[in-house]
Amino acid sequence: MRAWISKTSDAQKIAFDGYFKHWDGNTDEQTEQKRLEDYSALTKHYYNLVTDFYEYGWGSSFHFSRYYKGEPFRQASARHEHFLAAKMGITENMKVLDVGCGVGGPAREICRFTDCSIIGLNNNDYQIERANYYSKQYKLDDKLSFVKGDFMQMDFEPNSFDAVYAIEATVHAPVLEGVYGEIYKVLKPGGVFGVYEWVMTDKYDENNKEHRQIAYGIEVGDGIPKMFSKDVAEKALKTVGFEIEYAKDLADVDDEIPWYYPLAGDWKYVQTLGDLYTYFRTSTLGRRITTETVGFLEKLGIAPKGSRQVTIALEDAAVNLVKGGEQHLFTPMMLYIVRKPLDAK
Repeated sequence: MRAWISKTSDAQKIAFDGYFKHWDGNTDEQTEQKRLEDYSALTKHYYNLVTDFYEYGWGSSFHFSRYYKGEPFRQASARHEHFLAAKMGITENMKVLDVGCGVGGPAREICRFTDCSIIGLNNNDYQIERANYYSKQYKLDDKLSFVKGDFMQMDFEPNSFDAVYAIEATVHAPVLEGVYGEIYKVLKPGGVFGVYEWVMTDKYDENNKEHRQIAYGIEVGDGIPKMFSKDVAEKALKTVGFEIEYAKDLADVDDEIPWYYPLAGDWKYVQTLGDLYTYFRTSTLGRRITTETVGFLEKLGIAPKGSRQVTIALEDAAVNLVKGGEQHLFTPMMLYIVRKPLDAK
């Protein structure tokens, strides 16, 4: 909260104007193309606006997870990260790249779990600052480092990492072949890449007005230039040279508690005292209270200008994420484990 209200108004205005100029309700190809061309600035501005909100609502791991009955929220997040590391075969002494590392929550958890060394890549200065702060606070700075860079144009030497992972991050790429190709380049031959990818499922119909509106709601509230389908992601992985070893939609496994439960505001998912807060915050009344409270703080000059509109966009994204999940149009955890061939150059 202190970090949020201490942001300078000028910097907040630049981020606000730079982000929301791309969102006017249009979903035509020309408008989408402008967002795709400005993907880097769009993503940077988005996370300048929402990082503190994310940490407030999710902690330092900005991703969804599978949830088991009776399982605390943070435990589920850690298990989701451990599962990825285990499926990839990450072990100690490996040099690993985290693409789109956020504030470093997954990197810290995977480092503790495997004792590997991780470099986090991010194009947002504010998140890098927070990630480095946390790594020092938890005395992991000998194993973790975070650097600024564009995942479409990586500055790392070719064939320099044993493993690369991305957790709900490469969805911000304008072309998946671009980011996957960069990952392929920096991986050593025989190296493994694991990704939880955001994609639209086979049930999504681009020409269905309701489906497209749901996808647009996810895009505007989550800083995504354009949502792609599962087929596009798989084709991109193969096109750049990866061999797919494992592919599974972990959102489509008939879990009793769905991945979107923290956003649903549904009483039936309440299991613990902590869930009572989650239920209230994501209920219709809770969303309204949050939005109006932020708006009131903005009027008083305590919260940065534009905070209320950012809150509205995030709440609208939550509604559309739940709709996309309920109709099985969208998944935030299409897991791919792929490998660069040993004989790759």
